[in-house]
Amino acid sequence: MAGTDSSQPISLAPTPAIILCEPQLGENIGAAARAMANFGLWDLRLVRPRDGWPNEKAIAAASKADHVLERVTVFETLEEAISDLTLVYATTARSRDMQKEVYGPEEASNAMAAHIRGGDNAGLLFGRERWGLLNDEVAMADAIVTLPVEAAFASLNIAQAVLLMSYEFRRTSEEGRALPFGDERHEAAPRSELIGLFEHLEGVLDQSGFFTTPDKRPSMVNNLRTALTRGRFSSQEIRTLRGVISSIDRRHERPNPNRQKKQEE
Repeated sequence: MAGTDSSQPISLAPTPAIILCEPQLGENIGAAARAMANFGLWDLRLVRPRDGWPNEKAIAAASKADHVLERVTVFETLEEAISDLTLVYATTARSRDMQKEVYGPEEASNAMAAHIRGGDNAGLLFGRERWGLLNDEVAMADAIVTLPVEAAFASLNIAQAVLLMSYEFRRTSEEGRALPFGDERHEAAPRSELIGLFEHLEGVLDQSGFFTTPDKRPSMVNNLRTALTRGRFSSQEIRTLRGVISSIDRRHERPNPNRQKKQEE
């Protein structure tokens, strides 16, 4: 989905930190940064990235999510990465043998949003590409977040998991509940213009012999008018429709190439 509007300012509103534990592939780090940027998150923390930081493959995969990459912080230990956070959730697709609350993405996002609105910091832990988080890492979290995935194929790519959680968190904000476009309401044409369209169409249909049964004409007209009224056409749309009707009405005035060809044969 393309559609970035570079003229819009980037907002760095309070959001959860995304902590990737020992990410192996730069491409996944970059894709996670892009997913975060899509939904307004910007605090990306890396714990011992395998290939170091900065990473050229991550930069390429981030697709210009520069404001996220520029703020990446790298830590040697998970304890350091979460030291300033007062709420931490660990994402995992596997059941863990430990007594922790387990939340779905929506419930977890709402809880983090409320925590952040109260002036505190929150974060989400994501594990390695191949085996996720270790039990001792999950143990440091306040709760577990898991997704309603297919049990027989539950493993998610890190960037996909980051995108899903970023999307859910975005939905907790006013910006996330409003779509960026598509809710514009064009002004419907005055009723007089709509009536003009009715009369134009019905006049052409009369001339073409469309109403073959006179006693059925009133009900057919009512059906046509009902359908056209439902469209709530703008003035421009009505002008376009009347132009189409006029063009069809004048078709007999234009030469017919097929008819001429037959006459020549």
